[in-house]
Amino acid sequence: MNFLVPPENPMILIYILIVIIVATLITRLVAYLMNKMDRFHKNKAAIYLARDIINYIIYFIALMIILQFFGINLAGTLLSLGIVGIAVSFAAKDIISNLFSGIILIIGKSIQVGDTIEINNKKGIIERISLRSTTIVDDIGVRDIIPNSTLTNTPYLQFKPQEKFRVDILAGLALNVDIEEFKDYITKKISEYDGILDNPKPDVFAKGITFEESQVKVSFWVKEFNSKDKYKLIITNDIRKYTQMGEKDE
Repeated sequence: MNFLVPPENPMILIYILIVIIVATLITRLVAYLMNKMDRFHKNKAAIYLARDIINYIIYFIALMIILQFFGINLAGTLLSLGIVGIAVSFAAKDIISNLFSGIILIIGKSIQVGDTIEINNKKGIIERISLRSTTIVDDIGVRDIIPNSTLTNTPYLQFKPQEKFRVDILAGLALNVDIEEFKDYITKKISEYDGILDNPKPDVFAKGITFEESQVKVSFWVKEFNSKDKYKLIITNDIRKYTQMGEKDE
């Protein structure tokens, strides 16, 4: 399709701005619709793949339209710059490798959002798989962004499905707090929530002690991966009430 060059040069900037705004609005609409689908779709990686591909297509079309405003034929330009394109492809080989690796991971379903993996001594729950990288979240909420080519070329550990719904919260208790009493309180409190599994049972583990506090880890398992952050916030607040306000259930 041919696009007409605007008759007045000052109008070109306005047309370009309109194209950018429209492209941005469309990508946000796509993200909104995909997030709606994400709630009801088990294969979240496929949702991320579709969203990334659609966004790339939208931005590519927007780029073609903008170039047409300047009278540039993108197809002809790419052909005439074939040698430059080859050089650029070598420079961008890592990006291309990550893109193809992402497609392989998503289509092959070797890993899924919610799985627990360990690679290069980094362990965490897979939060997102995109075309270029995979994001995992460790026990304390730190996100590691791993290039997809690393996942396809490096051996990694994949843990049993039960572990993918586990939530770990690190907490510091004042030295005058009895850890056994805290354990009884918090495990009982956790068991009261419907979205948390009774088996495996919630538990508290000692992580260390300093001159200021006792360090513990509170672990429990949730029924749905999407509710992980919700219950992490709730239980963290329960721990805060016990340690700072002394609010205990009677």
